[in-house]
Amino acid sequence: MERALATAFRCASLTDGVPFAGRTDRAIMRDLFQVHQIEDSADNRGHFLAAYLQHLPTCLTEHKGQILPGIAALLNCLRERGDVAVGLLTGNVRGGARLKLGHYALYHHFAFGGFGDDHLTREDVAREALAAVRSHLKNRVDSEQICVVGDTPLDVRCARSIGARAVAVATGWHSLEMLAAEQPDLLLSDLSDPAPLLGL
Repeated sequence: MERALATAFRCASLTDGVPFAGRTDRAIMRDLFQVHQIEDSADNRGHFLAAYLQHLPTCLTEHKGQILPGIAALLNCLRERGDVAVGLLTGNVRGGARLKLGHYALYHHFAFGGFGDDHLTREDVAREALAAVRSHLKNRVDSEQICVVGDTPLDVRCARSIGARAVAVATGWHSLEMLAAEQPDLLLSDLSDPAPLLGL
């Protein structure tokens, strides 16, 4: 996003002071524009996103990230089951999510989703994801049949906003104690042992 600001708007000072964790790209973009006194218009958002998606593959290669413990095995396990549908509920814009998860060869696991292209809040993304899963399965899915897995307090709150169960995993910036304060249905240090999640 810093490179996108520099490319699209020639901004020198970049993203300091704008929170990212658990938020939608649309909300982050709005705040970045406000900090840099850029009009939050459709044209400017389009220029920014085009630059962001252009820079993202290079940034992913430079970042040297990794798949967190247990994730690949869990996704493979869920893929083999006939009673689970796996979707993506993310604050990322759709194109960014595709590039990020594709970089780690994980995107194919997600059949539908809710994304942060147009929504300022994770709750709105959750509602989009709920509509997407119902459309994907071509029937009504009760919210309590849905588990939202995330690593921020905002993930727990967005699960609650649609009546879903919340699984909090402390692999991000938030500690077990911070996540526990949100009272998730399941709290884990990581997903290296998928049994508690599969049991839920």
